[in-house]
Amino acid sequence: MLTEQDPLLLRHDDPRGIVTVTLNRPQAFNALSEAMLAALKTELDALAKDPRARVLVLAASGKAFCAGHDLKEMRAEPSLDYYRSLFARCAKVMMQIQQLPIPVIAKVQGVATAAGCQLVAACDLAVALRSARFAVSGVNLGLFCSSPAVHLSRNIARKQAFEMLVTGEFISADEAQHCGLVNRVADDMLSLDAEIERLAASIVAKPRAAVALGKELFYRQLEAGVEAAYIDAGHTMACNMMDEAALEGVQAFNEKRPPRW
Repeated sequence: MLTEQDPLLLRHDDPRGIVTVTLNRPQAFNALSEAMLAALKTELDALAKDPRARVLVLAASGKAFCAGHDLKEMRAEPSLDYYRSLFARCAKVMMQIQQLPIPVIAKVQGVATAAGCQLVAACDLAVALRSARFAVSGVNLGLFCSSPAVHLSRNIARKQAFEMLVTGEFISADEAQHCGLVNRVADDMLSLDAEIERLAASIVAKPRAAVALGKELFYRQLEAGVEAAYIDAGHTMACNMMDEAALEGVQAFNEKRPPRW
């Protein structure tokens, strides 16, 4: 049985650069306490500087992926300044995931609610058990999930996002895949591990520099107008083409051989 002395996060690195970070508060459904947010920030800071890291898999221990903020902790200090600070810290972690130079895959089992659903939406990719469920359910407590709405509304269609936000109702993993919150769905843990492996292996087979450049551009252009996005994308692709990996990839294609990266 886990105790308060157990680490909030568990990390495993494999030789290919696939890093798995596991939320480790199963007794609290991996709620995002202040300590958990601080631990995530520290881990993401370290990964941003680690050239060996190629993919981050964000997983969770126990029956739930993440139940959102720690509501008991939130009620212990009810002040406007405290809540502003808490939500700002949470937003910083979500933005760190997006700004990380490597793809982040959410590995979801159980429920992902409120800020836990926000965490899934903030990840670049997501694979879920078919039994997983998703909700932004704060409205059921009188608290509209305004912060989770930011990433949620950038993942799925506007009306679907708003329905989730105003009803607080759960959607299934299949529904989450259909609306774009989840990439792939697996029937059991063995299949979930296999889907994560397939996705991560496909990514690490590509040049790290190209993936990092592409991820940064992907999110930057989403927030720009179409004309500005094309200008930015063209400049980014031109820079990418000057990278040795891209030059080798094109040369290998022309010579009908595998690239030597």
